[in-house]
Amino acid sequence: MKKKAWIFTAVGLTFLFCFILIFKDGIILDYLGIDVSLPFTKTLDIPSSLSETDQNKNGIPDQLDIVLAARKEVEQRTPYKSVYYDGGYPPDTEGVCTDVVWRGLMGAGINLKDLMDQDIAENTDLYQRVGGVPDPNIDFRRVPNQSVFFERHAQSLTTEVKKGDKDNLEQWQAGDIVVFLGGDFDHVGIVSEKRTKDGIPYIIHNTYPFASEIKLTSFKSPITGHFRWKF
Repeated sequence: MKKKAWIFTAVGLTFLFCFILIFKDGIILDYLGIDVSLPFTKTLDIPSSLSETDQNKNGIPDQLDIVLAARKEVEQRTPYKSVYYDGGYPPDTEGVCTDVVWRGLMGAGINLKDLMDQDIAENTDLYQRVGGVPDPNIDFRRVPNQSVFFERHAQSLTTEVKKGDKDNLEQWQAGDIVVFLGGDFDHVGIVSEKRTKDGIPYIIHNTYPFASEIKLTSFKSPITGHFRWKF
């Protein structure tokens, strides 16, 4: 009986691991920070094409500065907490998806809040989420507002992700910003320099319960925007 019980347990654990590995492209393992590729996955090397711009003169390309600053959210597992703050900025120890974006850009010396506040004040009617009454305490932290701003001031790129297509996957580079609108919830994140064995980029983002780095293909919401800052 003990031998049969052990066999059933082993089979059950194997089934559970396979489910975790396959479910939403391994999203559970990604949240835990465990990188495991599906067996027999074909390796696809995707070239990195980064701007050499180094606005803050720290010896690191600005696109990587964005990623490294955003990854701090993952390293400290910043808890997802949506609160309105006087002054706009939340404490470093908490945040939402849009906070990953402005914090990442801040790492490259780009003050997204100031830029968005000015653009919203001058073009209020273009930002429907503002409702005609700009509020610098929250406007820059709303996904639809960030999407409008990047559409106006950043380079727009493909919103398609084609597995196994090297030319398509090469268009997704570190520091890019990805927006999801119209799905279960509005969301935004930053493309990592990290990729799966078959070339799928990871996304640094924050949704409940905390910030994490997961494969782009794990998201089921439609990608409505893919932007790159004009360095």
